Amino acid sequence: MKKILLAIIFIFTISGNGFAASEGSEDLSKNNNKPVNDCFEGLNRGIFAFNKALDDAIVEPLAKGYRKLPSPIRTGTSNVLDNLGNLITIPNNILQGQLGSAGINSLRLLINTTIGIVGIFDPATSFGLEKNGKEDYGQTLASWGVGPGCYIVLPILGPSTARDAVASIASFSGGDPWYNITVRNDTHYVADFDYYASRVTKGVDFRSKNIEAFDNLEKNSMDFYASVKSLYLQDRRQKILNSKRIIDTLDDSDWEEIETN
Repeated sequence: MKKILLAIIFIFTISGNGFAASEGSEDLSKNNNKPVNDCFEGLNRGIFAFNKALDDAIVEPLAKGYRKLPSPIRTGTSNVLDNLGNLITIPNNILQGQLGSAGINSLRLLINTTIGIVGIFDPATSFGLEKNGKEDYGQTLASWGVGPGCYIVLPILGPSTARDAVASIASFSGGDPWYNITVRNDTHYVADFDYYASRVTKGVDFRSKNIEAFDNLEKNSMDFYASVKSLYLQDRRQKILNSKRIIDTLDDSDWEEIETN
């Protein structure tokens, strides 16, 4: 808890938008429509270049190999990762007062983990429990009125903001049950490897869905760095506002269908 409090204080010191109590969706919309400053552009561009080289050498080849797997395997893998994502989404639903969504996501987690065999299949949707948008601690802080702060690019992890990067500390401070049972606690059924393997697989799965989209984005961009930044910030803004409206180059499904025409 102490780490989380220190993280929030850190956000206040570097956030150009500061902290203000949110008074409804209109205020939230205004707060998250403010421009996000690229305070560390030189450093960000250097890290972006490093990430691009890593992607070219390792991630994209892995993603292309992953694509060669039979479709049912890839679909089942995506379903498992989506099911695990509910472990983060549910507590953030509660923290944001989205109790209805928390209930639906809890039922989805229970049904898909049991009947769906750890999430390989998605019987919950067949039962009328449709997927809700994903939520995380960065979105929760935004709903509480914390501004994004500066735009930053993280090594390996990619685009983020000061708020969202620091909010991720919550996941390693008791806020992520999957991390807790695999890494923090000594359990007999799962190990550290299971957590890190799921994170790597999630990245490869995401990249495999967007190979052509990112290639087109790079090909058609005068400044690839600026295009990715704009794309990320638009996507992030829509998620915070819980909007399903398709904006510019992407929909609201974690960049799974980036349209670059």
